[in-house]
Amino acid sequence: MHRSRQLSLVAAIAFGLTMLTGCSADDPEDKSATRAGNTPASNAAPPDETTTTTTLPIPSSAGPLSLVKTITGAISPKSVVASGHGLVFAQNMMYKHSVTVYDRDGNLVATIPDTVRLSDFGRADRPEPVQGAPVEAAFTKDGSKAYVSNYSMYGPYFGPEGDDDCTPSSGYDNSYLYRIDTKTFAIDSAIEVGAVPKYVAISPDGKWILATNWCTFDLSVIDAASQKEVKRIPIGPYPRGIAISPDSRTAYIAVMGGSDIAKVDLANFGVSWIRGVGSGPRHIVISPDGASLFVTLNSEGRVAKVDTASGTVVAKVATGQAPRSMDISTDGQHVYVVNYESSTMSKLRTSDLGEVQSVKTGYHPIGVTYDRSTGAVWVANYTGSIMIFTSA
Repeated sequence: MHRSRQLSLVAAIAFGLTMLTGCSADDPEDKSATRAGNTPASNAAPPDETTTTTTLPIPSSAGPLSLVKTITGAISPKSVVASGHGLVFAQNMMYKHSVTVYDRDGNLVATIPDTVRLSDFGRADRPEPVQGAPVEAAFTKDGSKAYVSNYSMYGPYFGPEGDDDCTPSSGYDNSYLYRIDTKTFAIDSAIEVGAVPKYVAISPDGKWILATNWCTFDLSVIDAASQKEVKRIPIGPYPRGIAISPDSRTAYIAVMGGSDIAKVDLANFGVSWIRGVGSGPRHIVISPDGASLFVTLNSEGRVAKVDTASGTVVAKVATGQAPRSMDISTDGQHVYVVNYESSTMSKLRTSDLGEVQSVKTGYHPIGVTYDRSTGAVWVANYTGSIMIFTSA
């Protein structure tokens, strides 16, 4: 059976049923990788369901993972993110200067170059084309827009590219978030944030877009209505992952340069702390009921479960060397963790962090996403491939 048809069939069945590793390098960003020029955007139209707001059945995550497709091409994916409405975005950093877009079966729909004219977005003093370096993405609830962080900007108005070994005194230029329309694949907004923005998240109520700025040690708060940064909140060395409570009141920030989680009140932007979670917290997800956080501890090689009410660590488990990104199934029963140096993905029960399954990935898995429309799990391998797994 053709693999695309196989993925559709399996998905339909499920549907019906660094403190950092080394020193200050996050992944690390391999500056020796070969860089490519822009790829023209595809003229193919996205699926009609891109902006549907129909409530879909929740796929079961109970079955074992099975690899059904591997995607290659002109990609170097740092992250892969599913919209839940039929599209998946892969962010290809400065090595390809692009975002590649796939349908739920893994077929390439479009390649979006990261070149913009900032004068189109309110910077009249910057009319010349510049490039970004797409890192992470987050979709609005209806899937109509995606926000993409850019590690650095490249062009006549910007100095040396950012670096993971940095402090606020390093003097790296501010970067930008892009907003992409998922119907046209056009970049329709560019928002200035801090230096070397990493993770980006949208509050469930759609009011705020948050971005962690690695080199300025802070959190950008963007008002979605005005498309402007309205607050810059000091966090500390190397903020990375973000999870937002289901009621949109609290944002949790993984601070990778230590062992703590910052807790940001989105009403008054006050900061409190969950201390001593573990060494090098990188990525963070929250359970559907908001009761638990799951945190990858990059330096420890473990994943922690944290009770949000008490702020206590209730479980830890070793998964592999340098666990990086993670996602949670829509039914809340499992988390999926990619282990960068082990070249594996771990599937864990959320109830007790028991490992259900470990599967081999490509070399240096760095991103993972759970597609809530199909129950498929996508893994981005930094060395140039994306793997799609399903639970049969």
